[in-house]
Amino acid sequence: MTKLLEVRRLCMDFGGLRALDQINLEVNSAEIVALIGPNGAGKSTFFNCITGIYRATGGDIFFTSAHGKKKRLNRLKPNKITQAGMARTFQNIRLFTEMTVLENIMIGRHCRTKSGILGAVFQGKSNRIEEKQVVDFSYEVLTEVGLEEQVNELAGNLSYGAQRRLEIGRALATEPDLILLDEPAAGMNLQETGELNELIMKIRSRDHAILLIEHDMKLVMSLSDRIYVMDYGKKIAEGQPADIRQNPQVIKAYLGEEFELT
Repeated sequence: MTKLLEVRRLCMDFGGLRALDQINLEVNSAEIVALIGPNGAGKSTFFNCITGIYRATGGDIFFTSAHGKKKRLNRLKPNKITQAGMARTFQNIRLFTEMTVLENIMIGRHCRTKSGILGAVFQGKSNRIEEKQVVDFSYEVLTEVGLEEQVNELAGNLSYGAQRRLEIGRALATEPDLILLDEPAAGMNLQETGELNELIMKIRSRDHAILLIEHDMKLVMSLSDRIYVMDYGKKIAEGQPADIRQNPQVIKAYLGEEFELT
């Protein structure tokens, strides 16, 4: 088992406010890890730090690809982190709504292509071959996320649940070793949540690791191998689902007594 992500003593300060305080977290290969906690606990800030959107003010972030190459991610730009093998979705869906479903997936392949501006302009043989490979790979991804029949539909015309799956598909198109999902079930109905559950399990079966932020505790408890819990920028607990649901500090800060009894 490869230790893909290692976060050590991560801190993030916004002026005089410490949003993350000495956070340690690990994700192993083919593992589903959840990061939970109340709103404002610092979960999305954590995602933004490890994906290069924010520059952490302290600590270390190391990522080891499935090929065994270990890299320190501090100060790397988001596109370089994606190239290293870590992709993400966002709490608020970020799609190119006026582009087709297929085109949105093809954009995700950009970090794995070699053709530059000259190749795009002159359309040489190697460029045409690569373009066909991008299209073929994108169709495979769309089949995996269940959108193969909507390839020519504008992304903005999809249902909410389908848009979520398309965003996950775009992340998969980068060929990541680790996928970060930021509240993927937010706003979904029961059927869409069930489809999401199946998709996440399918993704894990293809040897992708997943780090998940989610408020749907039934989904979290059913999917996760391990759970980290944050509150006010600090990690207050970590462990397997059975341990977390019985942890008095977690129950008090987040789950509530009603969850403990279910």
